Amino acid sequence: MVVLSQPALDLEKYSLLRSTGKPAASAADIPEIDLSDPNAKSHVVKACEEFGFFKLVNHRVPVELMTKLEDESLCFFKLSQSEKDKARPPDPLGYGSKNIGSNGDKGWIEYLLLNANPLPLFSQQSDSFLSAAAEYVTAVKKLSGEVVELITEGLKIEPKNAISRLINDEKADCYFRVNHYPPCPEMQAVSGRNMIGFGEHTDPQIISLLRSNNSTGLQICRRDGVWVSVPPDTTAFFVNVGDALQVMTNGRFKSVKHKVVADSSKERVSMIYFGGPPLSEKIQPLSQVLAEGEESLYKEFTWWEYKTAAFKTRLADYRLGAFEKSQKSTF
Repeated sequence: MVVLSQPALDLEKYSLLRSTGKPAASAADIPEIDLSDPNAKSHVVKACEEFGFFKLVNHRVPVELMTKLEDESLCFFKLSQSEKDKARPPDPLGYGSKNIGSNGDKGWIEYLLLNANPLPLFSQQSDSFLSAAAEYVTAVKKLSGEVVELITEGLKIEPKNAISRLINDEKADCYFRVNHYPPCPEMQAVSGRNMIGFGEHTDPQIISLLRSNNSTGLQICRRDGVWVSVPPDTTAFFVNVGDALQVMTNGRFKSVKHKVVADSSKERVSMIYFGGPPLSEKIQPLSQVLAEGEESLYKEFTWWEYKTAAFKTRLADYRLGAFEKSQKSTF
C-alpha cells in the first residue's frame, strides 16, 4: 500500500489557516445600487441600515481607469522582493507584506498603503503607476462624495454636503490602498480551511470604496453573524460604511465587518479608497439624525483621537466600544 505525501505548509502559512466554520450564505441579497436610479438615495440608506455595505453600478468611473491601475499595480508587485522593499516600510504608509499593522495581525497579503491627499512619490513606482493612481483616486474621491451626498439626502440632512465636505476638505485624512493576495497552492492540501488574506475588521473612516479584479475572497458579516461571500464584479464598486459614519448616524448605520480569504490558484488584487475627515474634526452624531429627546450613544472625540486609539488595537477588536457612553474610555 502506497501512501501519498501531502504538500507541507510552512509554519508561517499554517498560522494563517482558519476553519471555515459555517458555510458562507448566499450573496443574492447583497444590495445593488444603480447610481442612475432616481430613487438611489432611499436604496442607499436602506442598504447602509441593513448591511452597512452595497454594490454600486452605473457609477460613471471609466472601467479603463480601473484596469489600467490594476495592471500597473501588478507590475509593481511582480518586482523582486528587494525592489519592493525599497518602496519604504509601512510606518504606516508604504509597502508591506504579511504584517498588517504593528499589533501582531498577519495575512497572506502584500500591499501598498498611500496617502490619497495627495499621493506620495516613491522611486520604485513608475511614472505610469503614479499617473494611473492619480487619475483613479481623483475619480473615486469624486464618487465617494456623490455617494455620501446621496446618504445625507436620503436622511434628509441639510446642507447636502454636511458629510461630503469632510472628505473633500484640503486636510481630509484619506488613504488609498492596493492589496495583492498571491495564490497559495498549498491550501489544496488542507481540507475545510481557508488561508486568511486579511482578517475580519471594520474600516474606521467615514466610507470606503473597493474595486477588485475577477477573483473571489471578499466576505462580509451579516447582522445575524453569518458570513456572505461577495461575488466579484470588475466593473462595480463595493461600498463599506465605516466606524465614523456609524457614529455620525448614532448607530443607525453599522460599520460592516469584512475579511478576505486567499485562493489556492488565483491571485486577487483590490484597490480601496478610504474617505476620512480632517484629524481635528469632532466625530459625533449629526443633530438632524437624532430624534427629539434622543441622546448620543457616543462620547465626543476627534478623528485624531479615534485613529490613534484604533492603531493600538488588533484587527478584530471592536474599536468603537471604548468610545460608547456605556463603556469606560481607554484613551
